[in-house]
Amino acid sequence: MKKLILACLLAAAPMLTLASEGAALAKFQVDLGNRAGLQRGARTFVNYCVSCHSAEFMRYSRMAQDLGLTPEQVQANMIFNGGDVHQVMRVALGKKDGAKWFGQAPPDLTLAARSRGPDWLYAYLRSFYLDPSRPFGVNNTVFPNAAMPHVLANLQGAQELRDGHLQQVSAGTLKPAEYDAMIRDLVNFMVYIGEPAKLVRYGLGVKVMLFLLVFAGLAYMLKREYWRDVH
Repeated sequence: MKKLILACLLAAAPMLTLASEGAALAKFQVDLGNRAGLQRGARTFVNYCVSCHSAEFMRYSRMAQDLGLTPEQVQANMIFNGGDVHQVMRVALGKKDGAKWFGQAPPDLTLAARSRGPDWLYAYLRSFYLDPSRPFGVNNTVFPNAAMPHVLANLQGAQELRDGHLQQVSAGTLKPAEYDAMIRDLVNFMVYIGEPAKLVRYGLGVKVMLFLLVFAGLAYMLKREYWRDVH
């Protein structure tokens, strides 16, 4: 009996760990209905993420269609490798070079929001701090000893970890509220590329709810008409 209880506790340990980690993260409110925000998130993604990370399950043309952008806008402002809008978000950085420079190849980000969760991504991108012991001089409270440099440091500024809390020690080009808004847009965009069909489902869901409301009203009036003379 004791062995059975111990086995159950060991099996549940990973889930308990994940639950405790998730509880420590602030809740991120996904907003896929904000098309302008998704466009801003796409701009941040292609300017700061696609230089090292790919998103090989997402085509530029699909993104343009879903976010209300023209192919010409995407071609001129979001594709910097000489490709066209029909290609996927692929980078020139090879896995061997990535592993050599960063210690491991930068992962594909298409499904990052689905595997890590938007809460985790939002916290991670706001939690870099100065750490001279690390190769790139920064560490992260959410993902300790991460191989990724803080590519958004010029926008956020620098933070230090003091008594377990992050404190701003130098300003970036964006104010803290502006930086947080940019990260919200970026995370929303990463949620979108993880499952583009969500936009279609959300739009269809609104139409279905409207239809059901109209149908319910008609059904109620029809019921009253049928039962008007039955007493």
